Amino acid sequence: MLLRTQPVTLLCIMDAVLQALADPNRRTMLEILRDHPATAGELAEAFPIARPGVSRHLRVLRGVGLVDVRQDAQRRIYTLRPEALVEVDEWLEPYRALWRNRLDALHTEIARGKKARN
Repeated sequence: MLLRTQPVTLLCIMDAVLQALADPNRRTMLEILRDHPATAGELAEAFPIARPGVSRHLRVLRGVGLVDVRQDAQRRIYTLRPEALVEVDEWLEPYRALWRNRLDALHTEIARGKKARN
């Protein structure tokens, strides 16, 4: 029974991460945090939404483990946690391999076409 519930739990985590990533504002926040840690105020400057909205987005990102927060005096510093994307990356790998194979086959056909014209 344990083996059966473990994949479901991982799928639930991945579903929560994908739902969090579905929002373009959250994806932009992650892009900013990918480059450098930032406060909620710094992140709010990049968006046309009120600061409470930014805080709600950050709460969702923290809830699924995509960002960490640490206290620095009166400021909260947010950082990206790329480990939370591992399950999504592993799930996407077979699709990347499929497209790599298809693109390799396309490249081969293009090369054959060029040879045939010469």
